[in-house]
Amino acid sequence: MGGFFGVASKRDCVLELFYGVDYHSHLGTRRGGMATHGEEGFNRAIHNIENSPFRTKFDHDVAEMKGNLGIGCISDFEPQPLLIQSHLGSFAITTVGKVNNYDELLKQLYEGEHSHFQEMTSGQVNVTELIAALICEKPTIVEGIRYVQEIVDGSVTLLVMTGEGIYAARDKYGRTPLVIGRKSDGYCISFESFAYINLGYTDYKELGPAEIVYVTPEGVETVGAPGEEMKICSFLWVYYGYPTSSYEGVNVEEMRYKCGSMLAKRDGDSVHPDVVAGVPDSGIAHAIGYANESGIPYARPFIKYTPTWPRSFMPTNQSQRNLIARMKLIPVHALIENKKLLLIDDSIVRGTQLRETTEFLYQSGAKEVHVRPACPPIMYGCKYLNFSRSKSEMELIARQMIRKREGENCSQEVLDEYANPCTCRYAQMIEDIRKQQNFTTLRYHRLDDLLASIGIDPCKVCTYCFNGKE
Repeated sequence: MGGFFGVASKRDCVLELFYGVDYHSHLGTRRGGMATHGEEGFNRAIHNIENSPFRTKFDHDVAEMKGNLGIGCISDFEPQPLLIQSHLGSFAITTVGKVNNYDELLKQLYEGEHSHFQEMTSGQVNVTELIAALICEKPTIVEGIRYVQEIVDGSVTLLVMTGEGIYAARDKYGRTPLVIGRKSDGYCISFESFAYINLGYTDYKELGPAEIVYVTPEGVETVGAPGEEMKICSFLWVYYGYPTSSYEGVNVEEMRYKCGSMLAKRDGDSVHPDVVAGVPDSGIAHAIGYANESGIPYARPFIKYTPTWPRSFMPTNQSQRNLIARMKLIPVHALIENKKLLLIDDSIVRGTQLRETTEFLYQSGAKEVHVRPACPPIMYGCKYLNFSRSKSEMELIARQMIRKREGENCSQEVLDEYANPCTCRYAQMIEDIRKQQNFTTLRYHRLDDLLASIGIDPCKVCTYCFNGKE
């Protein structure tokens, strides 16, 4: 995924920028970057943070960088922010999103007047550099950003910092958040709403879909009106979002309590576990909600060892992800042996890690392991955000089970049946997953319950990965 933070202040902002970016570390562990502008012009630092926290890698940069304007990011893949010189002047840029028509846009730029790009070691062009080139196709930065919003298939939320201020733009359909904080000597721009609270900022403005603002130390000006249609990612609440964040006025932690409560209501009196547990970290709040609703005690039968291990979904190598996931979770045998456990995880993507977790629970003496994912079966790879490392939808466990029953060529009509929790095909798929994963019982969160847990207009929420609906 990735996240970013920006500051426009009447005084030096480097320290605030540093801490604001660091508060986005839960969104990625690949690369971090900061860029500032002050009396001496632009300054930038980018570091690999795969094996070290952002704070450790950038601690020395804070002492050397100066400026009253700054942007920074935690990046899933591309090194950024980038410094660009063009007919629009010099600017720094950072982006969050996904560009599906990358090849088409690159070809279009080559066929125009753009002669070359830097090549990354992967052999690809940095997507943020591609977005910068598209912006520079137009006579102004605002027109360039609008052009990007219209031409990109996918989503792009971005910050563009000039020597005078920062342009902030939310993606066309608001799939990712963007908020402004305010205090007496300036403003900040943040992906996560909680990132500026401890820095003394208060909520000022949440950008609407496609909205563009220009932020200076003196104020915030809307230079591109918001659109009407919104499709914010539902997975932000289920998994990505930090518990203290809110999106569209809905707090992540509170939503997860509601989610767990609805899972408990669906179960009713059908299961009788001794304890309810959440897979750390994002399953914990869902489990608390279930326990509060059901009256079944909440417990922590395994503990996540966080001091040295990064998030397990980040490494590109599947075996490395599995190893990290296994090393991070340490069982508490006294709370597992001879117990019937109900386990809540945020989701089941491929199923590899949760199957291993279940196996070590059995090995530690668990009598039963009931599993309740906090979202519906994931049926489609996300087209809008880099939330899964799956190279093919056939890596998804739900699609694997469907292929075993239906073969390689499955119609959309049949897939729609599998996504509908009221059909026999859905029930068959869930039972196939349960058997393969060796769960005692398995019940997924229903999509209608998920939308009710979020509580905003369902038409404004993206559910593509669950039902394939645009």
